[in-house]
Amino acid sequence: MTKTVPAYQRIKNAILDNIHSGKWQAGNAISTEMALAEEFGVSRMTVNRALKELSEERVLERRQGSGTFVAQQQFNHTFVEVRNIAQDLKSANRDYRAEVVSKRVITADMLDDELRRDFGINKVDGSLGKDGSEASVLYEVKIIHFADGQPIQFEERWVDANKVPAFIEQDFSVVNTSDYLIAKSPLERGSYTIRALAAPDEIANFLQVTPQSPTLVLCRQTYSAGQVVTFVKMWHAGDRYQFSGDL
Repeated sequence: MTKTVPAYQRIKNAILDNIHSGKWQAGNAISTEMALAEEFGVSRMTVNRALKELSEERVLERRQGSGTFVAQQQFNHTFVEVRNIAQDLKSANRDYRAEVVSKRVITADMLDDELRRDFGINKVDGSLGKDGSEASVLYEVKIIHFADGQPIQFEERWVDANKVPAFIEQDFSVVNTSDYLIAKSPLERGSYTIRALAAPDEIANFLQVTPQSPTLVLCRQTYSAGQVVTFVKMWHAGDRYQFSGDL
């Protein structure tokens, strides 16, 4: 059975939708607690919880005696350090190019459990687009990144179609996915894991390695305005790539 979305979460979602759609810009005052309580048919305590959580997530700013405002984003670049493989390879004086394997739109009925979990989607939304077709939920791209003509990374990326609607239209053999997302929706936080996995046949083919060869897989979720914007899996041939940094 589909879980009922709590009232405070519905209020949070509505506020975030207004911000992402541009209805409420940075610095704008949002509706008062009383107005939101009347609109959603809930208590002011419930509204207060939604506003408190969005304030803690740095989406809203509450000013004593003045109201609640969309927070000014105090950054031009991401707080999250997102490694850009194109820049890394070019700075190492290696020849870089990207090859787009596929791009596609994912609708609600195409979502699998992993994508629902990664993007916090709890139910199927069978809404339709303006042309009567099923509305896009996510965009998916698959890209091979080459260094000196040899595949070094295979990128599988999913992006929230509502938050970055023009993403799927870009030529990612020219435009870097991370650069584009940061420019359109500055990333405020993220989480990642790095695992050693045997390469499945499809991945091995893209990386030009033997099936079941060792690979390093970086999985990362990044957030903007309190919501997941993108989830990415980056597969690296184990004998051609390493992660390093300073402490």
